[in-house]
Amino acid sequence: MAAALIGVYWFVWRPLPVTSGSLAAPIEAQATVTRDALGVPHISAASEQDALFLQGFVTAQDRLWQMDAIRRLAAGELAEIVGPGALNSDREARQMRMRRVAEEHYKAIPENDRAALAAYARGVNFFIETHRGRLPIEFTLLRYEPRPWSVVDTILSALQMESTLSSMWKIELRKENLLAGGDRQKVEALFPVRSGSEFQPGSNAWAIAGSRTATGKALLAGDPHLEYSVPGTWYMVHLTAPGLNVSGVSLPGLPGVIIGHNEVIAWSVTNLQFDVQDLYVEKFDPASGSYVYRGHVQPARPEREVIRVRDGRPEQLVTWVTRNGPIFQAQGGRYLSVRWAPAEPAGFQYPILDLDRARNWGEFRAALARFPAPGSNFVYADLDGNIGYQAAGRFPIRVNYSGDVPVDGSFGEFEWRGFIPFEQLPSVFNPASGIIISANQNPFPEDYPYRVGGNFSSPYRANQIRARLSSRKGWSKEDTLRLQTDEYSAFHHYFAREIAAACGRRGAKGSPLDEAAKLLRDFDGQMRNGSAAALIAELASQHVCRALAERASPGKGVVYSYEMSRAVVERLLRTRPPEWAGDWDKLLVSNLANAIEEGQRIQGRDVTKWNYGLYNQLGINHPIAGQLPLVGKYFNFGPVPFGGAPTTVKQVRFVPRVGPSMRMVVDFSNLDRSVLNIPFGQSEQVLSRHYRDQWKSYLEGRSFRMQFRNVEAKEILRFTPTEE
Repeated sequence: MAAALIGVYWFVWRPLPVTSGSLAAPIEAQATVTRDALGVPHISAASEQDALFLQGFVTAQDRLWQMDAIRRLAAGELAEIVGPGALNSDREARQMRMRRVAEEHYKAIPENDRAALAAYARGVNFFIETHRGRLPIEFTLLRYEPRPWSVVDTILSALQMESTLSSMWKIELRKENLLAGGDRQKVEALFPVRSGSEFQPGSNAWAIAGSRTATGKALLAGDPHLEYSVPGTWYMVHLTAPGLNVSGVSLPGLPGVIIGHNEVIAWSVTNLQFDVQDLYVEKFDPASGSYVYRGHVQPARPEREVIRVRDGRPEQLVTWVTRNGPIFQAQGGRYLSVRWAPAEPAGFQYPILDLDRARNWGEFRAALARFPAPGSNFVYADLDGNIGYQAAGRFPIRVNYSGDVPVDGSFGEFEWRGFIPFEQLPSVFNPASGIIISANQNPFPEDYPYRVGGNFSSPYRANQIRARLSSRKGWSKEDTLRLQTDEYSAFHHYFAREIAAACGRRGAKGSPLDEAAKLLRDFDGQMRNGSAAALIAELASQHVCRALAERASPGKGVVYSYEMSRAVVERLLRTRPPEWAGDWDKLLVSNLANAIEEGQRIQGRDVTKWNYGLYNQLGINHPIAGQLPLVGKYFNFGPVPFGGAPTTVKQVRFVPRVGPSMRMVVDFSNLDRSVLNIPFGQSEQVLSRHYRDQWKSYLEGRSFRMQFRNVEAKEILRFTPTEE
């Protein structure tokens, strides 16, 4: 027992960060890092460079292993520390040339951006250098030490987020698969870019003008939806320096505040989901390394790499690069190359600090004009009561094609014609409604002068937010926080009534079909924990969706997956075209029976006792400590029953497990009344009191004061310049 306690102290407790006292560091002048009750660092420095240095330092204190894992994931270097299980992701990252792209961007990055990223990197490295031998337990368990952080690593971290939010090549292959042997008209109907019910402009973010709030001041809300992970995506931070006073959330590995507020403006971000990636079928000869373009044979450029594998043999990898992009081999022996907007030359700038310093709508938009990727919706509010929306990013101009399936790479006419000019991207300022909402819906008007493609969300979340906000005035911060946890699904409500009516018309009798129909008839559309009707509606909708896809492409219904799929189902149910189903009631009832059979395997014979929350459980494991024998389970989160669905404001998706990655409400009547929380806690270190101190509040939809002007100090770490 004594040996175990000593081991816990030495390997787990001792690496916990020092957060009080004094420390000499290579900075220009004295600075402080004040931590509040949640462990949020409030950095006060005499220069912006010092503030960014300290941001790098404190982020490494709490999230160094996460930072190292992200850069390794992006660079294709995970197998080196975790073994063969990471080889597939490493191969894909190498074939996408992520590290090479980051290195190319580094050469062209503007000098001011480079200086900011370098200051942050110095802070990370100061932590690494001063903590050799007492690094977080993940490094001990995996038996390695991190290499120094670099500006290229920060660019890699940004590219990883861009890849997560803008990768559509798998959807292109999925659609191509359905088209092969399918009915083209029906397959095209399964992949719309708009549902017909979007409003303009188009994760969740909304701004409410003072005319609609209880205080007369603007409110801004944001809760981006991302895949769950331990530790979480975001790191809370407050930066203060001359000309800079900004608070919110950052991405570990990147300087500045990505989403938050300063003294006069606030903003949040949602993924625009515009297609910035194209696949090309190349006429490629692997023996000679050549390919055909416009009737001429051209040499592809080979890039040779070695993937190191822990406890395994290194793997040699050769990636051939064409004018369209790097080649990888897909099914059927074809050679596909991929073009991706963030990989384009001179494609990386870092305007985040310009955003953090912006004082008005004009400065805000000027910063976003430099924003490269991922394509994003920015929602804005300010102290003067203004609200706004701006789309930002680099979106390719396609002329002869849509980019929704692979095209002939040798033809030479399926090439981008530059990028859509920033001034022509969707933008709104102070709409008459006093409301701006973004929920991943298509924000481009139908008469937009450029081709629009992407995996846009169905409009249910956006429409529900608009319906709630438009229903009355006098909105408060508390009302806004409650709206972020709204579990009503208009789709499931409508779908349940349609199935119940079909059962009635067809005279469906007997248990359990009749019991299910009764539950659906009384269903209120709330996708809440404990609801049997919610589970019946969800399972039945999956079966109907699959059945419709089967009618479009026989034998491939299981392949179909698309953000707009629920809107497709509703549109077909409302119009009931005979070419899709001769008897729509029969289609609905038979698939309800299939759903009941599936549900009985999951939750038992009695449908009245089913529980949607148990089907929709939320459980997230720590990737390293969670695997430890006996004690690992104490470092994991859940599983807990969870409400919400892909079509509710509280968006929860099943595979992969996606949900609100943070919740923020900025209140301009008093910025210190603003609230912010993340799912788990600030620290990745399992014995830190900030490892899980936000988990319960997150589950219950509660939040924490976003301390800004009045910071309640719990710990203060003072930094003094290192003597020459």
